[in-house]
Amino acid sequence: MKARLSIAPIFPMAGPLPVASFQERVAASAERSLMLEIETWPKPGLVSHVDSGSHTDMDADTFRRSASALRPYFAALVDAGMRDASMATLRKIGLHAERAMLAATGGVNTHRGAIFGVGLLCAAAGLREAGLAEAGETLGAVVERRWGREILAGPRLSHSHGEVAGLRYGAGGARQEGAQGFPSVYQVGLPALRDAQCLAPGDHEAARVQACFSLIAALEDTNLLHRGGAEGLRFAQQAAQAFLDKGGVGDPAWSQRAERIHRAFVRRRLSPGGSADLLAMSVFVMALEKLPSHSLAAGTA
Repeated sequence: MKARLSIAPIFPMAGPLPVASFQERVAASAERSLMLEIETWPKPGLVSHVDSGSHTDMDADTFRRSASALRPYFAALVDAGMRDASMATLRKIGLHAERAMLAATGGVNTHRGAIFGVGLLCAAAGLREAGLAEAGETLGAVVERRWGREILAGPRLSHSHGEVAGLRYGAGGARQEGAQGFPSVYQVGLPALRDAQCLAPGDHEAARVQACFSLIAALEDTNLLHRGGAEGLRFAQQAAQAFLDKGGVGDPAWSQRAERIHRAFVRRRLSPGGSADLLAMSVFVMALEKLPSHSLAAGTA
C-alpha cells in the first residue's frame, strides 16, 4: 500500500493533490503555506484576507498572485536540492523567482523573505529525498549543515530594508536565521502551532494566529526595526507577549483582543514581515515533517 501525502490537520487542503512528482508536491505545499499565511487574521499590521494592515501598496490578491507565480521556482529549488546544488545555484533560482514575483505584483515586494526561507527549506527537502541527509535530520538542520556557511558568506543586499535595519540595530535577520537552520521556526513557530491545537481545538486559523503572535514576541524582526526603530520593535514584542500571557487563542475573547492589537500596529504603521515569513515557513515545515520524505515521495493511494 502506498503512503498518503500527509499535511498536518490544522492546515486544511483545498482538495486532494493530484499524483505528481516529488518536486511538484513539495512546491504545492510551499505555495499553500503562503496562501494560508494570507488566510490568517488578525495578524498585527499584516496583510490578510480581511484587510491590508499597515500597507497601502498591496492586498491579499497581490499576495495570492505572487504565491502562484512562485510555485514553479519552489519546484526548481527542490530539484536543485536533490542534485546537491551549491548556494550560488539556489541563489540564481531565487533571483528568477523574485523577478516572477515582481512581474506578478506590478513591482511590489510581497515574498522576498519567503523566497529565501521557504525556498531553502524546499531545497533541503530535495536534499533529504535524495538520501543526502542523516536519518531524522530536520529540514532546518539540513539547511544549516549544507548551506549555512555559504549563506553567511553570500552577497549582502545593501538596499534591503531588513539588511539596513539589521546593520543599524545589530539584529541578525533572515540571513542569520537561515544559516542557523531557522531556530525561530523550530523553537517558536512549530511549538506554538502544536500548542494551539489544545488551546483552540479544530480552529485552524486560530492556530496560525497563535504562532504569529509567538513569533512577533520572540523575534528581532528587522521589518519592525525598519518601520518603527527599537521603540517600535519593543512595542510590538510587548503587545504580542501580553496577548500570549492572557491565554492567547485559549481566551474566549482572543479574536477581539488580537484585533485591537492589530489596529494599534496599523496606527503606528508597524508590519512584522519577518514574523509573517516565519509563520509561512512553520506551516510548511509542519506539513513536511509530519512524515519522512520517502513517505511523501510515495504519492497518494
